[in-house]
Formats: sequence, C-alpha cells, structure tokens
Amino acid sequence: MAEATKGGNGGGAQPPAGQQVQVRVLAQFVKDLSFECPNVHKLIEAQGEAPELRVEVNVNAQKIADTVFESAIVFKAQAEAKIGTVYDLELTYAGLFHVSNLPEQALEPFLVIECPALLFPFVRRLVADLTREGGFPPLLLDPINFANLYAKRQQELAAKN
Repeated sequence: MAEATKGGNGGGAQPPAGQQVQVRVLAQFVKDLSFECPNVHKLIEAQGEAPELRVEVNVNAQKIADTVFESAIVFKAQAEAKIGTVYDLELTYAGLFHVSNLPEQALEPFLVIECPALLFPFVRRLVADLTREGGFPPLLLDPINFANLYAKRQQELAAKN
C-alpha cells in the first residue's frame, strides 16, 4: 500500500485535517491489445531498410466507484517502410486505484500523472516483449514525464477556450 501526505503534483493541496491520503493499487491489466504485421511477406525483399517509427502515448482516467478510479495508458506504435506498414501495435494498459482523502482539485493530476507513472514500467516491458516476439528488435521506450504531458494538455485546453 502506498501512502502520501500530499496529493501528487496537484499543487500541494492538503488532505482534511487529521486524515492521511491513502492510495492502493487494486488491479492492473491489459485492457486492449493488438499487434499486426500486415506486410510480413514483403519484409524478406526489403531487408536492411530501417523503418520510420511513430509513437503516440495518451492517458485516460475515469471514476469507477466512490473511491475507485481507473487510470489507463493508451500506447500506439507504427513502423512504416517503403513496403508499407511493418507493424502496428496498440496497447491499453490500465490500473484500478483506491484513493481516499485526496482533495478534489488534486484528484485529476494524481490520476493522469502519478498512476500512469506506476503503470509505465509494465507497459514498457509489454511493448518490448511484443515487438521482440513479433520478430523485430524490441522497442525499448524511454521514460515518459507524465507531468509534462498533463501540463501540455492543460495548455491546449486553455488555448481552445
């Protein structure tokens, strides 16, 4: 069980007096997974050509019950070459978190920054294993700064309004 006295990167909001923020990981799981290699027969002809890799990472969060929340990392990677799509990987990896005594204004940042940071090592391993088992060099992901992703999303939302 993880315990904290402040709400993640939620601006330092304090929990109600005498109550400590409590967080438990209830479950983590592969919510959706797809790995496609549509042009495998063409790969033999194009050996040695380095594919262009496009990677996309998003984070979603939702309330499941009164104090239970789901946080999910949506990962997509597509490798393209002259022959077409080399591989297309889509993975949604989620966790269920019991969160109590966290101030409301700190909840969203916690769910889209701290929770994905806990899940990311598992996503990284799955991506490496899937690409390797698909017959390609393992795709080793660099660490992701989820706080920067959140800040960027907040800026984009502010710009729209």
